[in-house]
Amino acid sequence: MESNRRMPLWAAALIGLVSGAVAVGVSLLVAGLVKASAFPVVAVGNAAVDLTPAALKDFAIRAFGENDKTVLLTGIFLVLAAIAAAVGVLGARDIRYGLAGLAAFGAVGVLAVLTRPGAAAVDVVPTVAGVAAAMFALHRLIARALAPEAGPSEAGPHEAGPYGGRTAVGGGGEERYGAPVPPVMRAGNGPYPLDRRRLLIGTLGGVAVAGVAGLAGRMLSGRAEVAAARVGMALPRPAVPAAPLPAGVDLKIRGLSPFVTPNHDFYRVDTALVVPQVDPRNWTLRIHGMVDRPVELTFADLMKRPLEEADITLCCVSNEVGGPYVGNARWLGTSLAGVLRDAGVRKGADMLLSTSADGWTCGTPVDVVLDGRDALLAFGMNGEALPVEHGFPVRQVVPGLYGYVSATKWVTDIKVTRFDRDEAYWTPKGWSAMGPIKTQSRIDLPRDGARVAPGRTVIAGVAWAQHKGVEAVEVRIDRGQWRQARLAAAPTADTWRQWVVDDWDATPGSHTIEVRATDATGYTQTADLAPVAPDGATGWHSVSVQVA
Repeated sequence: MESNRRMPLWAAALIGLVSGAVAVGVSLLVAGLVKASAFPVVAVGNAAVDLTPAALKDFAIRAFGENDKTVLLTGIFLVLAAIAAAVGVLGARDIRYGLAGLAAFGAVGVLAVLTRPGAAAVDVVPTVAGVAAAMFALHRLIARALAPEAGPSEAGPHEAGPYGGRTAVGGGGEERYGAPVPPVMRAGNGPYPLDRRRLLIGTLGGVAVAGVAGLAGRMLSGRAEVAAARVGMALPRPAVPAAPLPAGVDLKIRGLSPFVTPNHDFYRVDTALVVPQVDPRNWTLRIHGMVDRPVELTFADLMKRPLEEADITLCCVSNEVGGPYVGNARWLGTSLAGVLRDAGVRKGADMLLSTSADGWTCGTPVDVVLDGRDALLAFGMNGEALPVEHGFPVRQVVPGLYGYVSATKWVTDIKVTRFDRDEAYWTPKGWSAMGPIKTQSRIDLPRDGARVAPGRTVIAGVAWAQHKGVEAVEVRIDRGQWRQARLAAAPTADTWRQWVVDDWDATPGSHTIEVRATDATGYTQTADLAPVAPDGATGWHSVSVQVA
């Protein structure tokens, strides 16, 4: 194959970008038919997440919060675009180079797909199909854009181009079907003309193929069906309903976190780059391992079990002192302990290794789940079916443990095992295997850096010590005397409590406000600052305000 070194870089890069878009669209389409998690872009992204050092992950969560996945996916697509443009430039020089570049990139995708948990040979089909489509698109787009110029001394009036096209020679240049085409010089036997019209038509066609295939792939991934199943789900009445919230549970202070966190405001921290779409009609939960009677439950089986409601506050281990990754909700589900007792947990088992639909794993202490607390396999949240991004159709909820060791979303498998035999996702990365939630408190009002008027000022926030309960909250200003805050009511020890100091007489100047909580065991928060790794942050939350 002869070199097309004189094709303009913009045209070559455009051809590469369109070919890359075709690869993404076709692979997404085929993944919708095979398995959504086999989409190579997601597989590469998940592999990148797994290989990222824990310190860098912590930085991403601190810097981007719940947008960390969006930032990562955006970065992946930018890298893909750069690689695709480079492939186009290589292909314009020599089609063999471009095809080799696509093959190499496909090999990376295949490797990423095969290293995902539960991967099968069929999972490589979307990657292979996408790369094959990109190779075809690259070849055809270059063929459409270029045709060789044959001079009078080199050929007759009609000569086939390098990709089978026919050209007609006029007096001073080339004509194709009567239209003059300006030549682009090449090193070798003559010039290649760039046909901008045919290039434009070809790229628009490629974009259309990529768009239609991608849209079809998203539809086939089950998003519409899962969304419809969730909206149409009627939650049954619980056999053990939660007690009505006591009077005074919410102080109803503007700017203070409400006692019940609305579903759309509830924090989300997980490793799923694309939210798993699990149809409840196809969902099953397998419980196996160190049990007397392995169990497999369908969603209908789960709904037939005795159902319970519970008000439970969840907290992420990535939550820094004063951070936002904590929220409270009313959950509906069936007792996880009850399901385990039906299976018969064998002596010596101390760990539940739960697995989500996307392969993420979590290790939960067996004794915690069986000690009588409201550990649930939940499918309802604040009076509606679980939001998809929070684990629909079923997730684990275990009060008193950080989410990384308890709160598996989209749960599909629970292996009863031992900590000395199995490890969950985060443990090999240096995080603690147990993860009990630490007693913490946060100032919501006034905000850090706020300007407030002199005079009577409200200081308010929330405190939590799940499964122990918050007994007291104290506040101090400018390292003065600690003063007791007034506590809102709390229905159980598994929820957070609002607190308020409403008689601070703010004087002009800069002030620092600190807070600490004491739980029902008598433990008072330590002032010692510790990072989130390996088992949760410690320290007193403080804010600085300017009174003027």
